[in-house]
Amino acid sequence: MNRAREGAVSPLNPEDASPQTPAAIVVGVDFGEPGFDAELAELSLLAETAGFRVVDRVVCKRRAPDPALFLGSGKAEEVKALVAMHQASEVLFDQALSPAQQRNLERFLGVAVNDRTLVILEIFAQRARSHEGKLQVELARLQYLSTRLVRRWSHLERQRGGVGHRGGPGETQIELDRRMLTDAIKRIKDKLSKVKQQRQTQRRQRQRRGTFSISIVGYTNAGKSTLFNALVKARAYAANQLFATLDTTTRELYLSQAQRSVSISDTVGFIRDLPHGLVEAFSATLQESVDADLLLHVVDAAGDAVPEQMQEVQQVLTEIGAADVPQLMVFNKVDALADDRRPAVLQDTMDVDGDMRQRVFVSATTGEGLDALRQALVDAVMVRDAASGVQASEQDW
Repeated sequence: MNRAREGAVSPLNPEDASPQTPAAIVVGVDFGEPGFDAELAELSLLAETAGFRVVDRVVCKRRAPDPALFLGSGKAEEVKALVAMHQASEVLFDQALSPAQQRNLERFLGVAVNDRTLVILEIFAQRARSHEGKLQVELARLQYLSTRLVRRWSHLERQRGGVGHRGGPGETQIELDRRMLTDAIKRIKDKLSKVKQQRQTQRRQRQRRGTFSISIVGYTNAGKSTLFNALVKARAYAANQLFATLDTTTRELYLSQAQRSVSISDTVGFIRDLPHGLVEAFSATLQESVDADLLLHVVDAAGDAVPEQMQEVQQVLTEIGAADVPQLMVFNKVDALADDRRPAVLQDTMDVDGDMRQRVFVSATTGEGLDALRQALVDAVMVRDAASGVQASEQDW
């Protein structure tokens, strides 16, 4: 991709996209906050994962969002011209839009306008496979739409009040829609509550057996599922794409040197600005990380934004109450590193916000470093067992 110049647009190579998919223009507004993606690379990848064909990018700077059009009328005119030139059907913003801004932009541009949150929700809706995952995504989607009744239903403007049309257009229908959404949200929350109770029962059973619990966490596309498969010889779906899998998978991992088995879970990946509704909806799944004895924090060692991605993961862990769970840093994809970037040793320690953590460099694809990782897991189990005074031989499954 070409670099998007500040205040300008950067057309993409038309050969990179398929004309069968809907065309979209991605937009980012730099308000001077750290971590701004000047190339809109992640949003573009999210859009492509959701099924869009990204045809152009727009980046501009502002001191504050425009209350009406978010990016200002002048830049909105440029985006409108690009929509016409590319015959785009969607404009996607990297930041969250208010319902009013979203409505105003759609009227001004004449096409659908959505933000990063809805793109992520769309991907989650496509990828959810289990009953629990589908419930979680549907809950987050309904919670998001409940704030957007002002713009989502065209029939609202056809609804009138009583005699003299008092009450204004749409008032009655909006209330009906809001009530329907509220009822649907309540039903899904009740179903998820039952799922959460089932998971709690399973966790209590593992705790009674003295099971050492490991949860794999990390930024999306860091290779968590590939690492999970390599460790436990499972066949969990893994692919080089964002949010390849959403459903938590738990397997038994036998550590021969410790002469015992541990429980290891693969969880949903995190991402920058992960919608709070998704974090809340996936609370039952993410509880595996909160209750774990050890977190394997998987990092894409070959990535371009390692510190930022690590910080995003830590932020979500803090939000769900797992910040204090011990972490083992696993720098994956070492096989993709250039020779001058390869580590001198595959195992060392690193400082993470003043906390010294053990780090292991691995390649889940080639198997490099996996023996060192297994040994690190054995060490963690032995330390826990020594502290609890429980003999490993009494804890086999």
